[in-house]
Amino acid sequence: MSTSTLAWVLDDDDSIRWVMERTFKNAGWNVRLFGLPEELLKAMEVEEPPSVLITDVRMPGMNGMDVLAHVQAQWPQVPVVVMTAHSDLDSAVNAFKGGAFEYLPKPFDLDDVIAVAERAVSRNAKQNKKKAPKVDNESLIIGEAPAMQEVFRAIGRLSRSHVSVLLTGPSGTGKELVAKALHEHSDRAERNFVALNMAAIPEDLIESELFGHEKGAFTGAVQKRDGRFKQADGGTLFLDEIGDMPLGVQTRLLRVLAEGQFYPVGSHELTRVNVRVIAATHIDLAKAVEEGKFREDLYHRLNVIHVRLPTLAERREDIPLLVEHFLGLAAQELQTGVKSVSAEAMKKLQAAPWPGNVRQLENTCRWITVMASGDRVDVDELPPEINGNGEGFQSASELHQDWWLGFRNALKKTFQADDTEGFTQLMGNIEQIAIEEALHSTGGHKQKAAERLGWGRNTLTRKLKRES
Repeated sequence: MSTSTLAWVLDDDDSIRWVMERTFKNAGWNVRLFGLPEELLKAMEVEEPPSVLITDVRMPGMNGMDVLAHVQAQWPQVPVVVMTAHSDLDSAVNAFKGGAFEYLPKPFDLDDVIAVAERAVSRNAKQNKKKAPKVDNESLIIGEAPAMQEVFRAIGRLSRSHVSVLLTGPSGTGKELVAKALHEHSDRAERNFVALNMAAIPEDLIESELFGHEKGAFTGAVQKRDGRFKQADGGTLFLDEIGDMPLGVQTRLLRVLAEGQFYPVGSHELTRVNVRVIAATHIDLAKAVEEGKFREDLYHRLNVIHVRLPTLAERREDIPLLVEHFLGLAAQELQTGVKSVSAEAMKKLQAAPWPGNVRQLENTCRWITVMASGDRVDVDELPPEINGNGEGFQSASELHQDWWLGFRNALKKTFQADDTEGFTQLMGNIEQIAIEEALHSTGGHKQKAAERLGWGRNTLTRKLKRES
């Protein structure tokens, strides 16, 4: 790098400034250090702007995001790199939507800082200047692992785009949460986010679900109904398990993606929509294309941007954060106190294989909330599948009895508070868990799962459709 290239570094930590100074000088850069945002902005007013600005986020008084806003407003040609120890989704999205060139979660490799700075100088492009919308807790994505930081970066960059996105990863990795985050951090956030699980809809009803139908279009169509595309007009449509979509419907979907228009079932009137489509799958779509099970042109249309979600085994360092979060949610759902986990029990949880990924961990936290006797959970109170052989656990009848005692207690508190909404949520959560476990125990076989639940297949399909 040319010695005329100048980096300004803003951080209130003396040690960080010292390390950054040595790093840039060793790489042949000129570097200037600032400990206060006000000092940096004052210097920007009277001196030649730097080639790149690297700033921390959290500092006393004015923070790094304020500095970023000032620089974007007055010196938009200066690329800004944001570094922070708080490596969560909001930090990443706020940085990118505020106009940052790049986001670096601490700790980071010093070589990465130089590489990012060199890229910033070579590109030196303006970034859009937007304020990030607030994300609801229900869409909260937690993670400090490097693999999740890549997901956060992708969400941040894609928030400024309308292109289709393909999310891949095993079941339970949180694909719908990422889809919601992409929607909530986009300029479509004020419009509808509509989700549809292809695997949960009978094949003969998929076209009607997607595109709507006219009254009398088929047996049972007693009135006109808008499809999911129409419901999502101006917003985002999330198509989960896209690999299960029948080939005939894939052809119609391709036209909508290409032209933004379609005919509802039984209609001769063209409907036009403006919808961003986010698709997700746990299967290898490229392999499905090779096998003739998925259209190649649709695959390329959907796969404009590909975001792969890591398994829980790939982000074990996030398990303590996730456990704390899910135990809090479970306590809220079940109207009981929040449990905590001992250090040894946490080690056990972090070492578990988690084939069901984050969803399995969430269900385990629900189990702990109901089944563990004390407020602090030790290793011997973890579920049998976590402990392997299940030694030290109560008998099945004792577990059954304790579960009902916990459930009865939750119902009692809900009724005492005259909380109708809480009761509906509690029963819905229990039904959802039952459905998930029935499907899991039967390898996803809906007929067998319905039989275990004491329902007909149509009842299970209807409930899955409602959840989607």
